[in-house]
Amino acid sequence: MNLQDEYKRRLISIPEAVSKIKSNDNIVVAMCASEPQGCMDQFHTVADGVENVRVFSCLTLKPYGFYMKPEMKGHFELASWFHAPGSRAALKNNTGTVTYVPNMLHRSATDFIFARKPHIFFGTCTPPDKHGFVSLSLGITYEKDILENADLVILEVNPLLPRTFGDTHLHVSHVDYFVEYEQTVPELPSPQPSETDLAIGRYIGELVEDGSTIQLGIGGIPNAAALALRDKKNLGVHTEMIVDSMMELYEMGVVTNTAKAFHKGKLVATFAMGSRKLYDWLDDNVAVEFMRGKWVNSPAVVSQNSKMVSVNTCLMADLTGQIASESLGPVQYSGTGGQSDTSEGAVEGFDGKGRSIIACYSTAKNGTVSTIVPMLTEGTAVTLHRSFVDYVVTEFGIASLRGKTVRERARELISVAHPNFRESLTEKAKAIGYL
Repeated sequence: MNLQDEYKRRLISIPEAVSKIKSNDNIVVAMCASEPQGCMDQFHTVADGVENVRVFSCLTLKPYGFYMKPEMKGHFELASWFHAPGSRAALKNNTGTVTYVPNMLHRSATDFIFARKPHIFFGTCTPPDKHGFVSLSLGITYEKDILENADLVILEVNPLLPRTFGDTHLHVSHVDYFVEYEQTVPELPSPQPSETDLAIGRYIGELVEDGSTIQLGIGGIPNAAALALRDKKNLGVHTEMIVDSMMELYEMGVVTNTAKAFHKGKLVATFAMGSRKLYDWLDDNVAVEFMRGKWVNSPAVVSQNSKMVSVNTCLMADLTGQIASESLGPVQYSGTGGQSDTSEGAVEGFDGKGRSIIACYSTAKNGTVSTIVPMLTEGTAVTLHRSFVDYVVTEFGIASLRGKTVRERARELISVAHPNFRESLTEKAKAIGYL
């Protein structure tokens, strides 16, 4: 088989690719920096000829016409595993074109396949190498499992994507169609940590021992936590998402991956998003392995890491330790993501030294609302069961919850609430019967 001819035979245009969409199709698109933006920008152009098409995505980066336009109702629906600004805006505007899929990240692909057949998978990849393999590059959270079960696989070929290692490679013979579409890889700038972020980061740093395996997210608080880890030794990384701060810790010699219990010497993740510098660092970097989300985020796998530390953020916590990270009342704001996966895995750590850390600001809405609350607002989704929360960290300290009674938990959490709300929280806790 002439591999170059095989590749060229599968090349089509974006309009041809989008024309493959039929009524009642279940379409899955790759997430974040792997998003097939060339094709997704054109989905809406076939709306008049299709009905009841569902597009499943996670953290959709752009406000695409197929779900932002109210006239798309009945033609397209975005089913999101994790809401982003565009899908939140569509929900707020009541377009009727967006819904949410409750999930835990490590089961997103398997639960999808259990519930329905994937008809078309749209993703991105690097150009094929001399052996006929493309790299799925920056993420295989659910992508590879879905494409292996889809009727049609359509990939946008972008030469600006880094070639990565792990389980990312796919032979051209396993792809139905390619679309050549060069674009700047979507970036996610690292926010500058605020003083509050830095205070929280310092407390998180106190909980991370030398030789720990870490999982960090994105945002001001995780970035501040990374800054607080600069004096640590021999950290490892087993994380859902690779961000710039992990690259920086590796380059400083803080992350060595030499103390890991398994996959020693390797930084393990399921997707990445950050700066162009990060993408260049990931290119042909054998120290980094991307694996499927169902494996990376499986609590059973996470628990096999030595001194596993999971750091996540939340919107609010109640006085018993229930964590709400995705909705405010019944209004879905983001998604569960991998918070439950990595927190549970850390708590179940094989060596008994894992830690689950939830970080949050003590207040919201310019200091007018406490994020430590007596009870969650009616309709609020519980993202993390209170049994899997070791520590809740705010800028005022560390609340240690593991093994504690409700009375002890209430006292711990009130102690890290903003001072302006501690008296009212105490009064409410007594009225409820927590204290």
